[in-house]
Amino acid sequence: MSPIAVFLGGALILLAVVAGLLSVKPSALAATLRYGLPVAMAGVGGVLTLIGRASIGIPLLAFAAAMFSRARRASRATRQPGGQSYVRSAALEMELDLDTGEMNGLVLAGSFEGRELNNLDEPDLMQLHSELAGDSESLGLLEAYLDRRTPDWRAGFDMNDDAGLGASPGSGAMTQKEAYEVLGLGPGASEAEIREAHRRLMKRMHPDAGGSAFLAGRINEAKAVLLSRHD
Repeated sequence: MSPIAVFLGGALILLAVVAGLLSVKPSALAATLRYGLPVAMAGVGGVLTLIGRASIGIPLLAFAAAMFSRARRASRATRQPGGQSYVRSAALEMELDLDTGEMNGLVLAGSFEGRELNNLDEPDLMQLHSELAGDSESLGLLEAYLDRRTPDWRAGFDMNDDAGLGASPGSGAMTQKEAYEVLGLGPGASEAEIREAHRRLMKRMHPDAGGSAFLAGRINEAKAVLLSRHD
């Protein structure tokens, strides 16, 4: 194969990569570039090596390998598979999609054990609310879900809607593992990554933006737990 043909083939590959990047939605572009750039660089390095420019191609290949390795480490540290934030209590396991803001939950105890909240109708959710009356942490999670799914559900209840933004009531101190899950981070996240995850979640969950005071408290608590290890 002639050097010109190899070079043209490499150019076509680069054009395909660029076209693919342009079709990616902005929210996913950063993750795509994280891996796309080292792949494209490796392609250029390989082409240059094949056409006799190994003095340039081999360093590019080495640099691309280093970039790819760093991207994998960063991905493991900053986000867990699926991009979810998890909050657990004795009776519920709630998840928040970090990209869409959608919430769902799994019932861990009671009449609806093993059922997802999204699959329960409104009377079932009200029954579950009554069953959780003695569990303030689980009740807070359920109410956060109901506030998103059915904003006017409180009309049939006589409740105290006073809530602050401090640490939320719970059954005990939050562990580091739980804090990582709440912020959607992996073990070893840096202080900057913790603060960024907290900022992003609070934009969705802050009560002033129509979010949940209970979950905002859990997010603040998770941030405090993880930042304490950096002090």
